[in-house]
Amino acid sequence: MNIIAFNGSPRINGNTEIILKEVVKAIEEEGQKVKLIRPSLMKFSPCIHCGGCEKTGVCIINDDMTDVYEAIKEGSRFILASPIFFFALSAQMKALIDRCQAFWCEKYLLKKPIHEGPYGRQGLLITVGGMSKEVGFNCGNACATAFFRTINVKSHEHIFFPSVDAAGAIKEHPTALKDVYNAAKMLILKTT
Repeated sequence: MNIIAFNGSPRINGNTEIILKEVVKAIEEEGQKVKLIRPSLMKFSPCIHCGGCEKTGVCIINDDMTDVYEAIKEGSRFILASPIFFFALSAQMKALIDRCQAFWCEKYLLKKPIHEGPYGRQGLLITVGGMSKEVGFNCGNACATAFFRTINVKSHEHIFFPSVDAAGAIKEHPTALKDVYNAAKMLILKTT
């Protein structure tokens, strides 16, 4: 089973990274490996909406996204973790998602969705932010839903942690680390 985790946070050792370490621990305990993708450390252009992928389903820009495209094609479980900034996923994560327009064209224009593979394709979204209201997390989930459906992930769970802002504050949350650990275990046990 190929498991891909996206760390959408630009902050090193921040709340998102702490959460992802717990997720990776849970998955590795089950004998699985996780490919971690961190957009903030990659060199890639944002989507320029040139239309180059409309007839082929392949992005014409050759940069660090090339490896991401391959990982997404081969993946079966996807974890997207991001802070919520201004009611949205981080800019770095959103730029990566925008570059998946090639998959959108492949699926919806060319009618060639990514194959589900022997394990199916499932997702987990984990968001954390300083706001206390749910609306910002719902907005982030709307974007993630569009991404997941575009890469042929038909269902995903969304876990979010409001009122968590300062670096490391997620450790003080009474259930966060346990919640993401359990969600990661469930993710890899799910079948289509």
